Amino acid sequence: MKKDIILAGVGGQGILSIAATIGTAAIANGMHLKQAEVHGMSQRGGDVQSHLRISDEKIASDLIPQGQADLIISVEPMESLRYLPMLKREGWLITNTAPHVNIPNYPDIEKVLEKIKSLPRHVALDADKMAKDLGSVRATNIVVLGAAAPFLELAIEKLENAIRSIFKTKGKEMIELNLNAFRAGLAVAEKAS
Repeated sequence: MKKDIILAGVGGQGILSIAATIGTAAIANGMHLKQAEVHGMSQRGGDVQSHLRISDEKIASDLIPQGQADLIISVEPMESLRYLPMLKREGWLITNTAPHVNIPNYPDIEKVLEKIKSLPRHVALDADKMAKDLGSVRATNIVVLGAAAPFLELAIEKLENAIRSIFKTKGKEMIELNLNAFRAGLAVAEKAS
């Protein structure tokens, strides 16, 4: 098993938490893992992307070649489109539909969503609203992770255990919030796949 994943979003949206959760679950599954550094202007709310590769065999490079990503997991819809050239023809795009408008010339969101919906394999969900309804918009990234879970080929239990591990210093309430966010995203993806 091998999965090449592009993580995309805007600085401060929790890309590192997504990567840490997937990485923790992959290691618990006995997988190999390579991650490229997060690239972008994360401290200024700029675009951020990272390459994450997991495999049951050794991985030579941490960079994913163009057109070879199995998944794009994005917490921001415009950023998801930025990395489409990285996606395999049969790859999946998992994205939040709520825009993070941080530039004056942000494209028309309806056109962005139209492009996303034109892709044959996608899961698009308003993760911001779902996280807010659960109690904290800060769990948006974990809602998106939940929506990506069926495509990761990692045991759901291992992903949930990784969430418990990643958020253990934040207390029981934060762990439960993130588990609920993960499960909400997972439920959306299970209907779409």
